[in-house]
This record gives sequence, structure tokens and C-alpha cells, in this order.
Amino acid sequence: MTSMVVLGSGIMATALATPLADNGHEVRLVGTHLDREIIDSIKATGVHPNLGLAVPAGVTAYQLEEAAQAFDGVDHVMSGVNSFGVDWAGEQLAGLLRPGMHVISLAKGMQADADGNLTILPVALRNHVPEVLRDQVTWSAIAGPSIAGEVAVRRHTSVVFTGEDASQLAAWREMFATDAYHVWLNTDFVGVEVCAATKNCYALGAGFAQGLLDALGDAAGDRYVNFNYGAALFGQASIEMTQFMELLGGERTTPLGLPGIGDCFVTSMGGRNVRVGRLVGSGLTFSEARAQMPGVTLEGAAAIAVIGAALVRLTERGVVPAERFPLLRHLYEVVALDGPVDVPWETFFGGDGSGS
Repeated sequence: MTSMVVLGSGIMATALATPLADNGHEVRLVGTHLDREIIDSIKATGVHPNLGLAVPAGVTAYQLEEAAQAFDGVDHVMSGVNSFGVDWAGEQLAGLLRPGMHVISLAKGMQADADGNLTILPVALRNHVPEVLRDQVTWSAIAGPSIAGEVAVRRHTSVVFTGEDASQLAAWREMFATDAYHVWLNTDFVGVEVCAATKNCYALGAGFAQGLLDALGDAAGDRYVNFNYGAALFGQASIEMTQFMELLGGERTTPLGLPGIGDCFVTSMGGRNVRVGRLVGSGLTFSEARAQMPGVTLEGAAAIAVIGAALVRLTERGVVPAERFPLLRHLYEVVALDGPVDVPWETFFGGDGSGS
């Protein structure tokens, strides 16, 4: 049995306690400063209020001020915060990690500097840890496709664990893999994480298809559900994920499996990103749609704002041709600039049907 400490008690971080507990591991769940009510609920009732499920036996909840106690004697750490909490989590880990520990991250997204240079979030997390310690810790990440509630109730789920240390990835798989939670390993750290970030962007766009039907108010929508519209967006998204591999150094084949197309599929089937995209597709500006979803974390929208702005800067610098990434650029116009949905169909697939 291994002890695992998890920083963050959101639904995905908590859901992953299920395969760990099924394999006999102890899980120490540490709430962030935003998770106090969650931790109080688990301590008092054993139930995660947002999942609506009892946490597995073998899970112990800790408030943030108890983090040092939770980390004591543990070698395996999960950073379970979302993309908005990565810098905060990195600062916390800087004071909690020890040489020889192993960290695996859940956050999906990217960060960019003033020149548009993009960084995957596990690297951003790592960069907050002092260099002398950073190099004595292994860094890995979990990518989808994965819906938290399905993991928690043991629905068959196939995911990708990624990192540069192949032996540690194998050790992570040994800890997590069950008859229901299936783990594949991929050492294309950049490629897998870029797919994990961009699929949230494209899933928001997938919501446009249903939103357009909502705006039409057409009874024919019961029979004709805009699958053609969605398929074209999905196809262009797959091309752009491949182009991101070329831009950022991932392997060209990585988007073709679970990390890219597979994860984009499940995220496009529903969830927060799709819901806000549907509202925008129905005719609202993004700001108006966002106002209808108070308190909801929209990682897809955040990623669009970061990556879209980076593409603008990279184009200005001559690094990225202006004709590349037309769908992501349009999503940036819609989300960051509050523009209307006006899909640039003729720019898709290379603009001449070549897909290059």
C-alpha cells in the first residue's frame, strides 16, 4: 500500500480517490482555501457535496492548515487544482515537497509570456519550486478523456498518463489502473498536455451547433440536429491540434488517439464549456453568456483567451502564419473580444480542401 496526498478537493481530484482506494492505497485529501466547505462535509458526513457521493474508505480529509501533517511521510503527490490555481499550487508545493517525491498534475491549460511563448501547466507548476528541489522531483500529468462522476462510480474510463520519466509513469499506472480505470502511457509530455488544453477550447465551439438551433426555434431541430455543423468544427479542431504539435514540439501523431480526438470528443458531449458555447451560439455575447453561469469555472474560455492572445503575438512576430489556426482565432474573437459567432468556414482545412 502507498500513501497519496492530493492538494485540492475538486470533483476530479476526489473522483480519482476511487481507483486509488480500490487498489488499497491511502488517500490524504487536502482542501485549498476555497474548499473549506467540501472538507468540512467530508469530515462530518463522508460525502463530497459536489460529487454527491461518499468518498471511498481509506480517504482522509485535511484542511489547508493541516497540509504539513498530510504531506508527512508521503512520497506521491497529486496537484488536483484547476488551471486557475496552478500558480498558487506551485507556491504551496515549494514549501511542502522533499527530494525524491513524485508529483502528478490534473490541471488543463497553458500559460503565455508577453512574447506569446506558451508553457504547459505542469511546467508552470514546476517552475514555482526552487530549482535545486525541482530537479529532485519527478513531474507527470493525467490527461483525459475523463468525466469525474464516471470515474467515481467505476464506469470504464481510458486515460493517458504523461511525463518524461517512463519508469515513473509505469509506477503511476501500477498505482491507479483497475478493471475500470485503464491507463496508457505517453512520454510526449508537451504534446499530450497541449491536446489537453486545446480540446477545452474546441469543446466550447462545439456548443455553437446546438445554440444555433436554439436561436432558430425550428421544430425541424427535433430531427436535424446540426451534426454536419459540429462535424466540420471537430474536423478543423483535429487539424489545429496537429498544427500545435508542430508549433510547440509535440509529436504529430499524439492528437490522433486518446489525448486529442478522444478527449475532444468526450468534452464536446457536454459540460460547462459546451453550455457556455451553446449560449453564445444562440446569439448572446460571451460576456452575457458568462453572466448566466455565475460561479462556474470555465477552463476552456480561459485557455482560449491565453492561447488566442499568444497566437496574435506569435503572428505579429512572424512565428505563426496568419492563415493557421482559423478556428482557435475565431474562438478568441468570440470569447476575449465579445464578437459574434461567424464561423470562417472557407478558411478551414487549409482553405483549399488540402487540410495542410
